Amino acid sequence: MSPIRIALADDHPVVLAGVKALLQAAPDFEVVGEAVSGQAALELFVETRPDVAVIDISMPDLNGLDLAETLAQACPQVKILALTVHEDRAYVQRLLQAGARGYLLKRSAADDLARAIRAIASGGIYLDPSVAERALADPAKPNGQDPNATSQEELSAREGDVLKLTAQGFTNKEIALRLEVSIKTVETYKARAAAKLGLRTRAEIVRYGVAQGWLEDIDRP
Repeated sequence: MSPIRIALADDHPVVLAGVKALLQAAPDFEVVGEAVSGQAALELFVETRPDVAVIDISMPDLNGLDLAETLAQACPQVKILALTVHEDRAYVQRLLQAGARGYLLKRSAADDLARAIRAIASGGIYLDPSVAERALADPAKPNGQDPNATSQEELSAREGDVLKLTAQGFTNKEIALRLEVSIKTVETYKARAAAKLGLRTRAEIVRYGVAQGWLEDIDRP
């Protein structure tokens, strides 16, 4: 099996060196480049096309939020993992909306960085346990409703399956293959389910999934 190709971006050289050393100790990882600013990181990611880009949020030239948004457009196949000290709910939600597939606190890196990278490299979503419950299972009400107030029983079986797989990070194509339906059918089920639950963004779908315990039960083929 080919190693997971990883590129790193952090404006603190000591942190960057520590993360690199941590990853190089794993036989299934290959660090293909590193950068100390947002603009340099974007150029690096576009050039190397890593499987996973590990980025800090606070960086000069181009912050992590803008970097994630730009990278998601320029290189959608590159999966983004935010590695940061920020625990604020707004950062988690904005990174997910920007296209990030994972959010990990730096204080958890020694124990969970490898796990997070493997999870998102395989198509999943990884949220640091310290922020997932507080940051995403928030009582804020999209469209004026509590996302938990609408029962899953109001969804059809297929709508529920599609929404669950979406929250877990599967693409429309992957969901279509798993459920043996067309991609357009997946899009239809997703739109119906989101409309019934008042969910408008990817972050809100993930938040609903966290509340339902779906992200703790990812079944990979």
